[in-house]
Amino acid sequence: MKHFSWICLTASLGFLAITSLLFGAGTDTGGLIMLPESSCANLQGFSIPASAIGLPSSGAVVKTATLISATADKNVNGEFCKVLGTVNPVSSTAPGMEFEVNLPARWNKRAVQMGGGGYDGELVTGLDTEPMAPPNSETPLKKGYVTLGGDGGHKSAWAFDGRWAMDDEALLNYGRQSIKKVHDAALEIIRKAYGRAPDRFYFVGGSQGGHEALDAAARYPDDYDGVVSHFPAYNVTMLHLGSLNVGRTMYANGGAGWISPAKTKLITDAVYAACDKLDGAQDGIISNVKGCNKAFDINSLRCPGGSDGGDSCLSDAQIEAVRKITSDYKPGFTIAGADTFPKWALLEGSLFQVSTFGVAPKPGPSRPEMTSAINNGLLFSVGEQTVKYIITRNPDQDPLSFDEQQWKDRIMKVGTIMDVTNVSLDKFRARGGKIILTHGTTDDFITPHNSIAYYERQVREFTKPVVDRFIRFYLIPGFGHGFGPFSAQFESLQALQDWVEKGKAPGQLTAIDGNPNSNRSRPVCRYPSWPKFTGASGTENKAESFTCASGTK
Repeated sequence: MKHFSWICLTASLGFLAITSLLFGAGTDTGGLIMLPESSCANLQGFSIPASAIGLPSSGAVVKTATLISATADKNVNGEFCKVLGTVNPVSSTAPGMEFEVNLPARWNKRAVQMGGGGYDGELVTGLDTEPMAPPNSETPLKKGYVTLGGDGGHKSAWAFDGRWAMDDEALLNYGRQSIKKVHDAALEIIRKAYGRAPDRFYFVGGSQGGHEALDAAARYPDDYDGVVSHFPAYNVTMLHLGSLNVGRTMYANGGAGWISPAKTKLITDAVYAACDKLDGAQDGIISNVKGCNKAFDINSLRCPGGSDGGDSCLSDAQIEAVRKITSDYKPGFTIAGADTFPKWALLEGSLFQVSTFGVAPKPGPSRPEMTSAINNGLLFSVGEQTVKYIITRNPDQDPLSFDEQQWKDRIMKVGTIMDVTNVSLDKFRARGGKIILTHGTTDDFITPHNSIAYYERQVREFTKPVVDRFIRFYLIPGFGHGFGPFSAQFESLQALQDWVEKGKAPGQLTAIDGNPNSNRSRPVCRYPSWPKFTGASGTENKAESFTCASGTK
């Protein structure tokens, strides 16, 4: 800790710096705040009163505060103070909320909160790069951000283990309150450590973390200056019912419409054969999605006579099942202001070939306890867990016989807890907040049409010119739920920071493909544009060989 020695500080900073250290405040040197040597140790056992946390709790406490050396094994973040703590619940029977706050030795006066995934239930440490960051990027912590994350207010055995949701406080924390409670606890820790609050507070997340990013903007607009929301599960209740609908479609009528992994590949191979070339480049990426909707007809795969003729064709029942899951799902009532869950993108490039993200590998769910995504397909499994532990709160509930109409009132109530669909962004917009929203066209866990619906809802509320001033929406061809034929990677946090702090609104961006042995890049076009190849043969791997086009040609 040479840069924290009294000798260096006396020589370079003088009496005022020494005085600030005596009082525990950080020293501002060239735009950075130096973390005082004693601050980390002084945080051990730090108690945060319930009054400092803007939602009901029993306060928070720092369990450990450990100074991590820049030379510590596997530490890529430079010197920092690792703070672990708990936000205590109101009810003695509810689980506590674990959080981590990382305080860099040289602070850039900014903080970034990172979101979770699935049902949360695992501590987000904030030690890694943000979602979709390019390889070898410096982490936000290394760049000087205070970073933080939580566990959503409970612990889970696996990503979609829903048993914790039987507790009301735990459900409320997961659905909408945990990010605020962690934010407020972190803010008190930052103030104590550096003697001041951050100039800017950001949020970055994908999937459930993308949902949490939109929660941050919509529900807590005074706390955040900007958010990045990748492929967000912003309407968890509706999303999981739409997911359940896929599994029920596959298993209906004794599994007559079940589509095996081999037949799923038959479908997606046919889609790519018809649509890959529509953007001008035969490269395994379907960019012209609207053109694909016109170019491919599922009836082209019909078995002669309509009966199941093996893996080379689809029966009438299977074609009908495809039509159902590639059509909008309507529960018959509104959930958080929405009455529709959009279609899945099976006929637009989503591969649905990984059993944990697609349909089940056999024509019926595993019994008796359906907790295996591998055995049942992840879409069905998440719907099953939500039905059992969040909606009915009956572990014995059979999801195949679940009746939405019977549980309408409870579903609508759950929607007010877990979905941010109709929570207005107006206050966030009014105070200058910015949102970068992204989704991949091949996402087979959260359909890209879900984010399109969210964006278009904002356009209806605010008008397109107003939306352009605070939201940038990017639909990324070939990108799925964190992976895909084109595994897009780009610096979204830096783009957000430049927009918030410099007024530099992001336009067309550039992403590299993070797949192994790939060496290609593509423009990331603002919705509804898509990358159209306009270059010479042999330049298909270069972003500059593409232009952002509209329409279907």
